[in-house]
Amino acid sequence: MNRASLRIAIVRLSALGDIVNTAVVLQIIRHHYPDALIDWFVEEAFAPILQGHPLLNEVIPIPLKKIKKQKSLSLLRSTIRSLRSRQPYDHIIDAQGLLKSAIVTAFLRGPVHGFDRNSAREGIASWFYQTTSNIPYDMNIIKRNVMVITQALSIPYSDALIEQKSPIFSVEVPPQKEKTIALVIGASWPSKCYPKEHFAALCDLLPYPCYLIWGSNSEYQDALWIAQHSSNAIIADKMSLPQLVNFIAHCNLTIGNDTGPTHIAWAMNRPSITLFGPTTARMIYPTSINIGIKSPSQVDIYHINRNDFSIKYIEPRYIADNAMELL
Repeated sequence: MNRASLRIAIVRLSALGDIVNTAVVLQIIRHHYPDALIDWFVEEAFAPILQGHPLLNEVIPIPLKKIKKQKSLSLLRSTIRSLRSRQPYDHIIDAQGLLKSAIVTAFLRGPVHGFDRNSAREGIASWFYQTTSNIPYDMNIIKRNVMVITQALSIPYSDALIEQKSPIFSVEVPPQKEKTIALVIGASWPSKCYPKEHFAALCDLLPYPCYLIWGSNSEYQDALWIAQHSSNAIIADKMSLPQLVNFIAHCNLTIGNDTGPTHIAWAMNRPSITLFGPTTARMIYPTSINIGIKSPSQVDIYHINRNDFSIKYIEPRYIADNAMELL
């Protein structure tokens, strides 16, 4: 098949961190298939981070959360009609491996590739695929994301595909007038959150202004508390996803929980420290400027313990020492 004719669909609906950690494949695909048309199917709430991406043909928001919340049959039917009406694809790749993402692929026209039964997060998803990849679930998550797509497209994989990436999202970064640090204080689970008391202590140990990134009312309340207990903490404005990407790309260092905004720093080739309690450094791609600090707990990634609050045992001083080396 002529490479220029390729139409490729990537289905990676959520969450933000997974989308950020998958988007590196756009550069890889474009290098091997420069004229391919790449569409990305994504949960509606996260679509803005991909909108306008120069390597994407189209971003298709899927309102799964809205359908579930509103229990709207009309919205469900219109979403299915929209998926079925799209032109056929040469390759449809489910890079998520969940039943919900697999069902989305079922309404598209074209051959579907995904993780096999033993590799997918939800093995039942593999029933929807024509071809599959066997990629160990305990492998580094970013490698998994890249490998399932490169295997689908017959692109030879090497770690250099990831290590030599350019910034994944496009922003203009002017010269810095002063060093700044972003602190990502929230996460999807309480046990993934570094205590606000420790964040306040960390701010006092760092030599540059610390901007507190928040995304919900409860996180804003924590930011208020931190700012009241540290003279070096500044509450950042509430930001859209594109604004968040731009902000983190301007910071000299991002320190935060295992969550999407922290992973943006890696995506933008900016220094970062990711803090792990109930999860592990499998969730990042470590580099000389992107490191992880893990609490002392043992983690079974096949059965994550959401009641593991061991992240509180990471000492602020230890984080600050690592931060100074990166700065």
